[in-house]
Amino acid sequence: MIGRRIEQKELLRAFESKQSEFVALYGRRRVGKTFLVNELFKGQFAFRATGIEDGSKREQLDLFREELKRQGVPKCPRLTSWIAAFSRLKDLLEASDVKKKVVFLDELPWFDTPCAGFLRAFEAFWNGWATARNDILLVVCGSATTWMLKKMLRARGGLHNRVTVQLPIAPFTLKECEDYAASQNLGFDRWQIAECYMALGGVAYYWSLLREGESVAQGFDRLFFGDSAVMRDEFTRLFSSLFKMERRHVEIVKALAGKKSGMMREEVLAALGESSNGDVSECLSELVECGFVRRYSQPGRVKRGAVYQLIDNYTLFYFQFLNGWKGNDPQFWTHHFLSPRLNAWRGISFERICFWHIPQIKAALGISGIGADVYSWRGTDPEGGGTQIDMLIDRADNTVSVCEMKYSQDEYDMTAEEAGNIRRRGNLFARAAKLRKAIQNVLITNFGMRRSKHSGVIHREVTLDDLFVE
Repeated sequence: MIGRRIEQKELLRAFESKQSEFVALYGRRRVGKTFLVNELFKGQFAFRATGIEDGSKREQLDLFREELKRQGVPKCPRLTSWIAAFSRLKDLLEASDVKKKVVFLDELPWFDTPCAGFLRAFEAFWNGWATARNDILLVVCGSATTWMLKKMLRARGGLHNRVTVQLPIAPFTLKECEDYAASQNLGFDRWQIAECYMALGGVAYYWSLLREGESVAQGFDRLFFGDSAVMRDEFTRLFSSLFKMERRHVEIVKALAGKKSGMMREEVLAALGESSNGDVSECLSELVECGFVRRYSQPGRVKRGAVYQLIDNYTLFYFQFLNGWKGNDPQFWTHHFLSPRLNAWRGISFERICFWHIPQIKAALGISGIGADVYSWRGTDPEGGGTQIDMLIDRADNTVSVCEMKYSQDEYDMTAEEAGNIRRRGNLFARAAKLRKAIQNVLITNFGMRRSKHSGVIHREVTLDDLFVE
């Protein structure tokens, strides 16, 4: 299994526990939640079932019954309620002589159809039966992250504080994608892996669609632009699986996709043509919780003025190239591989990769053990227009690392103009934030920086290789 060492350790600890454990896994669609549980407990399930997307109460109960019949209750009558379903499940588990009985309910939110009484029966199963025993490992999983957070992890009723282990399943890092690519014999070097990451992120299923013997360009053409492109409509499937009323979330990410540095809530409302709407705040919070958007506060504006920035790689790729796609070139990526448009996209996407790899950047700077806040800054340049710094690492050792992220196909050449811009932005930030810390200028780029008379403005360098460290 690629990666997931911490998650495996937590699951095995719960399996070996001397009491019943309730584990909740959550994370975006296709990230590898089900694979992790199936691989770790292969052949050890006392019972497992997966909800049906958009299934009715009747369909869900019939599926549950079929799984009961297949896994040890051959004469199970047709189920009339979830109370009856969990009663039969208890019968199955009580008849088992296995030391630790692993129950895996996958895509749990799909079982919870309107007026079905699923959650009440589920609560009774756990609170009234399983917790009185010491041999149950209940593992639940769901791609609908907002449902999992609200109904499982932040529940106010019978499930309040009942989950004993919370496991958010994050996308793969660059290093984990490199390991996966090697296991599939894709033959990509690190820059090619980074380019795939720019479009696919660290979503395991997306990487499984790449084929041995294809170049990156050929793979992108087949997945996104070919006549049978399997990833072209993934955005619609992704958001409909995560959110009950996805239209609002789509409107918001579309607005954020057009603003590289992010937007404040009021700016999002303006982009939507509205002056006030409470559900926008809720949708923004849900997008943050699901990992599509990052929320950061600027220095001195912790309570007000939070900025929301779209950071999900696939979503950004979708709005850049696929939304409303009407092209007739099935080899679009191959034909435009070195075009200014694709290079501009690579530049922005490289910055997003850096935000997904903050621990690796801190390690490269030798500050892994130092407390630090990471944020961005937007200000006004007296010479005209706005100015911004995309990544600031505000460190507990009285230093702020001002990170410049530059995409380059070779060693980066620092020009006199850019060196001046770096100094000016740092000075503007220091004055605006009333900074009493030292400023360290950091350059994060693909292949490092070529030494020149202007390169002295940079104090530390971080390269693409540094982002591949575990």
